[in-house]
Amino acid sequence: MSYDFSLQSCDLNKLNSMTKYPSIPTYHMLGDKGSLLEETISFSGEVILTEKVDGTNSRIILLPDGNFVLGSREELLFAKGDLIGNPALGIVDALKGVANLLPLPQNGIVVAYLELYGGKVTAASKQYTAQQSVGWRLFDVAVFADVEILFTKSVQQLAAWRDNGGQVFLDEEQLHKVAKEYGFELTPRIATIAALPISIQEIHEFLKVTLPRTSVALDDGAQGRAEGIVARTMNRNAIAKLRFEDYERHAKRYSR
Repeated sequence: MSYDFSLQSCDLNKLNSMTKYPSIPTYHMLGDKGSLLEETISFSGEVILTEKVDGTNSRIILLPDGNFVLGSREELLFAKGDLIGNPALGIVDALKGVANLLPLPQNGIVVAYLELYGGKVTAASKQYTAQQSVGWRLFDVAVFADVEILFTKSVQQLAAWRDNGGQVFLDEEQLHKVAKEYGFELTPRIATIAALPISIQEIHEFLKVTLPRTSVALDDGAQGRAEGIVARTMNRNAIAKLRFEDYERHAKRYSR
């Protein structure tokens, strides 16, 4: 017998906790005061490099009862049919029209994770636009099948489950398929490589050569600095971020 989900009667705190996007670790581990350590995230097999867009993490939570909920990284902001939504970061204004057009799951919960950028979203918005244009890119999709079981857990249990890799994300092939179905552009795929460089200095040079400018500028006046790269395996079993800021800070600290 399938679980009879209802947004009106579900625990929204639990829905929020189970669908939050987990933190992506840095490729080189962080040490004291932002320094980098030589220890890296281990990748097995081909590595997909995607641009890390500097915006705000946004969620479209698609529900089996015909509803959807919009959220930021930390909180739920709007549900289908609401007359008033939380205006935080411009997420609701940008995405509620889009969410209304998406196909809803027959069973379980599907969450599309997007980076909303430009406008006045972050201090880095000027890197992408001079006209306060707003854009968004899909970067991950998670599928929650055991909804009934998940709602029996406490918020604290859900947070621990999430932070220990409990969520199920689509692999690269599935992600491309869903992006096409939803009409979303993915975060740019830069390259697929056999392996990442290992040393901190090598990665810093690799970043500068591989991503000299952002590829998602929204208008000609954008300043164009990229935030960095997200590296992942095809099956998404390993994922890590490589940010210019981290490697520049490390280089500056050790050049004194």
